[in-house]
Amino acid sequence: MENESAIAALGALAQGTRLDVFRLLVRHEPDGMAAGDIARALDVPQNTMSAHLGILARAGLVRSERHSRSIIYRADLDGLRALTLFLVKDCCAGNAELCAPLVAELAPCC
Repeated sequence: MENESAIAALGALAQGTRLDVFRLLVRHEPDGMAAGDIARALDVPQNTMSAHLGILARAGLVRSERHSRSIIYRADLDGLRALTLFLVKDCCAGNAELCAPLVAELAPCC
């Protein structure tokens, strides 16, 4: 992951509604949720929700699939793993062995 991608992902999650959306989608893995259902669950207007989902998708944190007339959104857990691995890769002031268990757990998924 590059700095720009990490900044986009962190920026997307730095807004309250988008963080709520992402957490909601994580709870609904692997089935995902339709955009309208997400909007209703969080009491957000559908057009506003579309903008939030677009930002999360461009940041690599959600993905979507069309099912008939609905678009189903899912949390992109690989994107989250990549972001987390990027953040902890050089951790612990050069004592990587302190973070090794976490990095080892995340690395195979990315």
